Amino acid sequence: MARKRVTDNGAIMKWMDEQLADPDRRARVDELLAAMTLEQELVGLRERRGLTQVQLAQRAGLSQPMIAKLESGKMKNYELRTLVRVAAALGVEVKVTFAPARRTRSRKKAAA
Repeated sequence: MARKRVTDNGAIMKWMDEQLADPDRRARVDELLAAMTLEQELVGLRERRGLTQVQLAQRAGLSQPMIAKLESGKMKNYELRTLVRVAAALGVEVKVTFAPARRTRSRKKAAA
């Protein structure tokens, strides 16, 4: 039996564009996406090393629940020291960079 393809003719993307036009909402979304990227990177590194959360926790001198919180996004305020310990246990280094914030059209108009 063939599945019927449902299409919204771009309505979802239009709605998202409207929602992200608000600079405060855009900033919050960018912040959440950055955190998700970090979490996914930690999980990926651990899995590529063939480590369980328990093994990583032991190597980093942390508890397994702490590793689980880091990987799940339930930890909101990362301590740099904790990230450095996890990175060292994974055989990588932490690199912090500052980049210009993406500016939305509404911010550019407000600045003009």
